[in-house]
Amino acid sequence: MLRGIYTSASGMIAQEARLDAVANNLANVDKTGYKRDLTIFKAFPDMLIRRINDDGLGFTPKGSYDSMPHVGKLGTGVEVNENYIHFEQGSLQRTENNFDLAIEGRGFFTVSTEKGERYTRDGSFTINQDGILMNHSGYPVLGENGVIRVQQNNFMVNERGEIIINNAMSRNPQDVVGMDNNDWSEPLVIDRLRIVDFENIREIKKEGNSLYRETEFSGPPLPPEEFKISQGFLEKSNVNIIREMVDMIEVQRSYEANQKALSSHDQTLGKLINEVSR
Repeated sequence: MLRGIYTSASGMIAQEARLDAVANNLANVDKTGYKRDLTIFKAFPDMLIRRINDDGLGFTPKGSYDSMPHVGKLGTGVEVNENYIHFEQGSLQRTENNFDLAIEGRGFFTVSTEKGERYTRDGSFTINQDGILMNHSGYPVLGENGVIRVQQNNFMVNERGEIIINNAMSRNPQDVVGMDNNDWSEPLVIDRLRIVDFENIREIKKEGNSLYRETEFSGPPLPPEEFKISQGFLEKSNVNIIREMVDMIEVQRSYEANQKALSSHDQTLGKLINEVSR
């Protein structure tokens, strides 16, 4: 009887954790580069059920047989195994802003924080008064040579992440507006975005503000095998509102079912103690 109460309670706790993940996904549906969380459950070991009113072994002239066969299996509960980050590619949204960058494929932008290097898929950047490329939290975006310094309209970023400036137009940034890439003269590659990937990407951890950090299980940051940088685009979140709403309804129904099972076990246990014992 008590086993049934604990089994139902473990199911309610697991569904509560899943509801937190779904609610967080819905809250960040419009956040640039957000990756949805999935809650992974792990079942406790099942118990084998045998008949207990037999002596266990029967004999015949030709041998013996088991008189306590397995009746079936009994589940003993469930627990949350991990919150898995689903790194599916989000759709790209055109912004026509030179400071907006999106990664197609695997990889992360690298930013410098007071806690060290952190990684993000959010490419909505800007520049400060010193011309340093920053993310929306005010952290400098890193290239292979350190922080990146550009002017308002005198740079472009190619598909490989190389940052190219035009020396001829750097004195008059207004003249660069509306120019095609073919109109640029004297191109100069000043740096390349530091795009990184991880061997075991599922082990990196979210740190808030669209930032991720490496762990001992994710391995060190490595150059990605294939990626493409799109300037003037932003990657939207990969959250599907309809799917999340369906998951929320499913969580609610599962929680209610476990709640009813727990209540039934409690009532039965109450009768056993208060009535049958008399």
